Amino acid sequence: MAAPSSPAIDLSSGLLLAALALVWGGSFFFAEIALRELPPLTITLFRVALALPVLFLVVRLKGIAIPRGVRIWSAYLGMGALNNAIPFSLIFWGQTQIESGLASILNGTTAMFGAVVAGLLLKDEPLTPQKLIGAGLGFLGVAVIMGPAALTSLDPRNLAQLAVLAAAFSYALASVWGKLFLGGQPPLMNALGMVTGSTVLMLPLVLYVEGLPRFDLSIDVWGALIGIAMLSTALAYLMYFEILRRAGSANLMLVTLLIPPVAVALGAGFLGEQLGTEAFIGFVIIGLGLVVTDGRLPRMLLGKRQA
Repeated sequence: MAAPSSPAIDLSSGLLLAALALVWGGSFFFAEIALRELPPLTITLFRVALALPVLFLVVRLKGIAIPRGVRIWSAYLGMGALNNAIPFSLIFWGQTQIESGLASILNGTTAMFGAVVAGLLLKDEPLTPQKLIGAGLGFLGVAVIMGPAALTSLDPRNLAQLAVLAAAFSYALASVWGKLFLGGQPPLMNALGMVTGSTVLMLPLVLYVEGLPRFDLSIDVWGALIGIAMLSTALAYLMYFEILRRAGSANLMLVTLLIPPVAVALGAGFLGEQLGTEAFIGFVIIGLGLVVTDGRLPRMLLGKRQA
C-alpha cells in the first residue's frame, strides 16, 4: 500500500504563499513608519484592535459559532499573549534600535525555536537529529549576524536583537500552546479569539505604561497602522489558514524564508536602510537551518542519490 502523498504547492498556493510573505514582510516596514510617532506598545494595541472587527465579521459570515466558557477564553488569552502581545511588542521595541530588515531576519529563527520547543514539550513531535542540526544552523546564523562584540558588550543594538530573538521564542511557545489547548477549535475562531485576547491584554498595559493612545497622527502613520492591522494581521491570518489547508504546515514554513527578502527590499527602497554583509550571510545560514529542520533538504539529497 502506497504512503499518502504530502500536500504540494500548486500555482494558487504558491501565489498565496508569496502574498503572505509580502503582507507579513510589510509588517516590519509599516512598524518602522508608525514608530516615528508612536511607542511600541501602542502600535501593538492598534495592530490587534483594528484587526479585531475584520476577523469578527469573517467568523460571523462563515457561520462559525463563538464558544463560551472561562476555559476556552483563558486559552485564547494565553495564545494572544504568546503569539501577539509579547512578540509584537518585543519586535516593535527592537525596531527602535535596529533596521526592519535585520529584525525580519532574526525573526526567521522562529521555525528552529518551534522545532526544539515542540520536541521538548510534545510527545508526537520528537526532537530528531535533523531538527537539532537545523536549530544549530539557525543559532549559528544568529551568531554571525550579531558578531563577537555581542559577547563583550550589551549596547542597545544588541539588546534589540535579543528582543527579536525572544519574540521568535514566544512564537514557538505559542505554536505548542495552540496545539495543546486550541486544537479542537475552528482555525478562524482561533485567530479571532487570539486577537481578542491580545487586545484585552494590551489595552490596560498601554494605558499604564504609555498612556492614552494618540489619534492626532500623520496620514503616513495612519496608513501604516491600517496596513499592519488589515493587511499584516487580519488578511494575513485568512491567507495563513487557506495555505495551511491547501499545502500543509511543512510548505507553509517556507514563508519564513520569503519574509526577510521582502522586509529588506522595502526597508532599502523606501526607508534607506542598509544591512551589512554579515546580515545576509546569517540569513543564508538560518534559511539552510530551516530547510534542514523541516526535512526538505535531506529528502532532496536522498532523492538525488536514488536517481
